[in-house]
Amino acid sequence: MQKNKELLGQLERVIATCHNCRLWRGATHAVPGEGNASAKVMFVGEAPGFNEDKLGRPFVGRAGELLDRLLVRNGFKRDEVFITNVVKHRPPENRGPMKDEVRACLPYLLQQIQIVNPKVLIPLGRYALEVFIKDKPISEIHGQAYKIGSRVIFPLYHPAAALRSAAVARIFEKDFRDLPKVIRGELATRELEVVSRDKNQLKLI
Repeated sequence: MQKNKELLGQLERVIATCHNCRLWRGATHAVPGEGNASAKVMFVGEAPGFNEDKLGRPFVGRAGELLDRLLVRNGFKRDEVFITNVVKHRPPENRGPMKDEVRACLPYLLQQIQIVNPKVLIPLGRYALEVFIKDKPISEIHGQAYKIGSRVIFPLYHPAAALRSAAVARIFEKDFRDLPKVIRGELATRELEVVSRDKNQLKLI
């Protein structure tokens, strides 16, 4: 655990001074991520928003409040999991991250996954999902567990989408209730082969 904390701290310092894409120019703070350095579960959003940019912490706005509520409701504490984003600086006007921005940040996310070594990876929303599972819409595979190598990918809608739609909110909360089963290995998983040869694509095995 202590070694993991030290490695994450080193990585955070690198991210804080990263100029690998254009996003740092308009950002107040980098948002590397936070949580348990040996967490079984890692949540991956798309990018920091307004509140995250101001505080340098992930999921601290309204979407984060919803995520926190559902964590507690399903028997978790925020400090038991690890929470991060695909890109580590806020895109202007909260737009979605561009492909070159995602590519620039993927090595950081890969290192976080290697250090924390979570059992379950939870991409939140379509941008994060695309990093792990390509060509599958979130509307089709949310709440399903996929085995990739030694890890389980359990895609969920982004909590911001749940705040915009009551229908999505119901689905999001229902899917979230299955997370304890996923961790215990009680939810059936589907095998998914990683076929990408992109050197920047996550190596999840």
